[in-house]
Amino acid sequence: MRLSEIGGKEIVNLCDGSRLGIIAESDLLINEKTGKIESLLIPKSKNLFTLFSNEYLTQIPWTDIKKIGSDMIIIELDSDNKKIY
Repeated sequence: MRLSEIGGKEIVNLCDGSRLGIIAESDLLINEKTGKIESLLIPKSKNLFTLFSNEYLTQIPWTDIKKIGSDMIIIELDSDNKKIY
């Protein structure tokens, strides 16, 4: 699958049903030595409450992606494993 094919898909967490964003607005963390995708970096939405927060990216390991469908990407990420930068 090409990156252009997954660009408009929405990212949904299987654990709690939350919508985390759209893949086109996210960044990929790629291992320079192997060329493999290590994780997705999803920006948190900007609103009045998160405007002054240091938490602006959620890192999702590539291994937590369970299914890439026609409309969305399903991940399984519980709140204990979320990395926020």
